[in-house]
Amino acid sequence: MTTENSPEPTTIHVDDTLDARGLFCPEPVMMLHSAFRDLDSGQVLKLLATDPSTTRDVPKFCHFLGHELLQQQQTDGEFHYWLQKK
Repeated sequence: MTTENSPEPTTIHVDDTLDARGLFCPEPVMMLHSAFRDLDSGQVLKLLATDPSTTRDVPKFCHFLGHELLQQQQTDGEFHYWLQKK
């Protein structure tokens, strides 16, 4: 997993995007859990969030459920995550 403030990676194919901007804990992770139910194994979801607690919650979500956090970025008060379903 990489953490950086660079432009969006061009090598990661995104299958779906979840916009959780403006929502606060626990809503982004609850929505993430629901969105992952609709993905097939290996598909990638991009999560957009503004809640700083997602920097703690999203990696824990991946760790506990076995998904992979491919990359995360913070840009202009937004947090972007690329997650791959196991």
